[in-house]
Amino acid sequence: NMGSWIAEEAVVSTQSTGVIQGQDNFEKRVEKSLQEEEVSEDEAIGEELDTFPPLTQEMMGEVDDALSGGPLLATLVDHFNIAITRKDIQTLKDLTWLNDEVINFYFNMLMERSKKCAPSIHIFNTFFYPRLLKVGHQGLARWTRKVDLFAMDLIMIPIHLGMHWCLAVIDNRNTTITYYDSLLGDNHQCTASLRDYMVAEHLAKKKTPMNASSWKLVIEKDLPEQLNGCDCGVFACKYAEYVSQDRPFDFDQSDMPYFRRR
Repeated sequence: NMGSWIAEEAVVSTQSTGVIQGQDNFEKRVEKSLQEEEVSEDEAIGEELDTFPPLTQEMMGEVDDALSGGPLLATLVDHFNIAITRKDIQTLKDLTWLNDEVINFYFNMLMERSKKCAPSIHIFNTFFYPRLLKVGHQGLARWTRKVDLFAMDLIMIPIHLGMHWCLAVIDNRNTTITYYDSLLGDNHQCTASLRDYMVAEHLAKKKTPMNASSWKLVIEKDLPEQLNGCDCGVFACKYAEYVSQDRPFDFDQSDMPYFRRR
């Protein structure tokens, strides 16, 4: 869930009890919400899930309240070491570009869910890829001090191209790096850079070389396609959600308003 999950937490923080009390209650509400989102490993792998559960009037009201007026810089949600302000929440409005905070928060939700269902996931935030291009693997060594990337099934990286969001996924299960662009663009630099990163990471952490040619680099073209200039971030998030559960894509441009609120 994107809009309603974040918005629900925002509403708690803006009721008469105030922002501080809303944040005090946040941890319990986060845990409850994540538990409701979690599915068993069998369900995640084998059973068809309800992709488009209806939005109740209560949920719609919570979204509307969170998107309504109020101090733009007020922190409404603070979790995963990410503070979400009302200004961030408002990027979920129709025809608005999602910002880094919302996308990083959403990807962290996917990683949190993966702790209790297959496949296992690690995510890098939106600042990883530009830093990789700038400083290479050596400048990112500290990013993986506490994680073995090669023990993960999937590594997901949101890719920001200035005015466009895409997704890159490193799949250790079949040594494939796939690039998902809702405008069906090519970015061979991205897939090659991530392959070189993984080769360098293997040498640094495993102390053995990895054959770069063992990686298959894919620019995915069989995708739900973006038909406007503003929903790229939502597409990237939904690609990530579906890939994180090994599910085939079953949405299109017409579902974007629903996903923004859901």
